[in-house]
Amino acid sequence: AQERIGPTMTVTRQELMDYLADTFGFSHKGCAELVASFFSMLSETLAAGEPVKLSGFGNFTLRDKNPRLGRNPRTGEPCEITARRVVTFKASPKLRQRCSPHVQDAEV
Repeated sequence: AQERIGPTMTVTRQELMDYLADTFGFSHKGCAELVASFFSMLSETLAAGEPVKLSGFGNFTLRDKNPRLGRNPRTGEPCEITARRVVTFKASPKLRQRCSPHVQDAEV
């Protein structure tokens, strides 16, 4: 059985900081700075239009989406969804294998 970081299905920043402090003996202040710095660097790199590649984990990339016609789900009225840039994530083969060990990955 694998040990969970926290009691929820979502890992929060606080749980990540607690895990680092407990596992590596860092101070909580140091862990807070480390986690904040990591996410800041990730955000700044993506905002600059550059992809972020974390070996063995996956790639964060930006994708431009064209404007399109959509519908308001409440009223059913057509409305235009504006063009936008979105962040996408593609898991590495190692992460996909770890998440689904019984499934053979065709790309590996």
